[in-house]
Order: sequence, then C-alpha cells, then structure tokens
Amino acid sequence: MINFSANLSMMFNEVNFFERFNLAKEYNFTGVEYLFPYEYQVEEIQSALEKNELKQILFDLPAGDWNSGDRGIAVQPKRVGEFQDSVEVAIEYAKALNCKRITCLAGIPDIDVSAEISRKTLVENLKFATDSLINTDITLLLEPINSIDIKGFFLNKTSQALEIISDVGAKNLKLQFDIYHMQIMEGNLINTIGENLDDIYHFQIADNPGRNEPGTGEINFNNVLNFIDKSSYVGWVGCEYNPKGSTIEGLKWIEGYRNNA
Repeated sequence: MINFSANLSMMFNEVNFFERFNLAKEYNFTGVEYLFPYEYQVEEIQSALEKNELKQILFDLPAGDWNSGDRGIAVQPKRVGEFQDSVEVAIEYAKALNCKRITCLAGIPDIDVSAEISRKTLVENLKFATDSLINTDITLLLEPINSIDIKGFFLNKTSQALEIISDVGAKNLKLQFDIYHMQIMEGNLINTIGENLDDIYHFQIADNPGRNEPGTGEINFNNVLNFIDKSSYVGWVGCEYNPKGSTIEGLKWIEGYRNNA
C-alpha cells in the first residue's frame, strides 16, 4: 500500500504549524513534508516529530526570498554563493530531522542571463549540492513545475529535468514527480511514470484544475495511484494540495483509497 505524507505547508492550515503534526498523526499519516523548516528551531521540529511518531520525509532547499517572488535560486549565476550556503543549512536540518530527501527548486532565470548560462549554473550548483551530500544518506531531488502557476520557472517538463540529472551524473540526484504539475504540462501520466520509475524518488499529488484534493478535478487518481502501488516504487507520495474546504473534510478521498486498496 502507498505511504502518503501530509504536506504541512498546505494541509491543516486551520491550526498553527506545530499543531499540524498532531493532526497528521490523528488522521493516520506516518510521514510529513513541507516547503521550508528554516524559520523554526530544529529542536522544536524534532519534538513534534517524536511526539507524534512521524517521519520527516522531505523539505526544500532555501529558495531565496519567497515573499518577494523568488522560487529557487539555483539557475541564477549571481547567487551561487548564496546557493552554496543554503545547501549547508539544509544538510544540517536534514541530518537533525533524519530526513532523507531535499528538493531543489531551480528557480526563475535572471532576465539578463542567457538560457545557456542559466542551465550551466543549475548543473554546476547541483554538482556542488550532490558532492556536499556524498557522505550522507540524503538524496537531492529536482522538480519540474508548470509554467502557469510559476511563470518563467526554468524546468517545466519531465524530459528537461531528466536531461539535467543526466548532465550532473550523480547517483544521489533523482526526480521529484508532481502529478499536478505534470498533468498541466504533459498529461500521459501513467506512461511517463512507468518509463521513468528508476529516476523517480518522490511523488506529489493534487488534482487539476484547482490544485485541490484528489477527486475534485480531471485526474483519475484511482488508476494513477493503483499503477504506482503495483509498480516497483517503494517511496512516498506527498499530499501537496490545497484543501477545497476544510482539510479534515477533504480527507474522505484518502479514506476511500485506503479502504479499497
């Protein structure tokens, strides 16, 4: 059966951050993920995880000034030093939280920098990050994101991300496949997943349109999740969606899936 992780950046937002861990356990999640842990003391997060017997599955590298529009800095040559510092910070948190996956958001290229230089910068930054992780059991993930929600984002398709991963050539760099983003950009979900299972190290889900819980849009999640469940994939599926109503009311989909799996 699939292991689902609750994304605490989007789910259970009816309560404060640390109370979300309690609700994740109450509603039968065994793992959690979120965008960033860095505004919190690592000891506070450790305590919330241990209290609720939850695993820390994933979080993202620092992505610049999120509130000012940054969505990652890995493609920006003027911020290489900042990127390298962010890797060290993320590793400290990941080790302390026993987190085995860190996601790199490529970001939006500078308008005065060519696509070639932006791509080269991304590859070199990923080489730095994977080299920094070489003596750990942490895997770096690269995620393509749709070009509608984040206009100008550097990576939009599975094939683009896989080309970058190939160019970096590191065994500890894998693909994060977000079903919501890839439905918008590509469709053909089951075939694409099946062709790339060896490279996929984490899934995230939301329905489209709306980025709400499964069952609210066009994606046949019964088929997609059953395909993943019957495949060789042994990782986690992150519930990175905005509940259409309350988080708890929106969990009926997962109850139904678990009961029928």
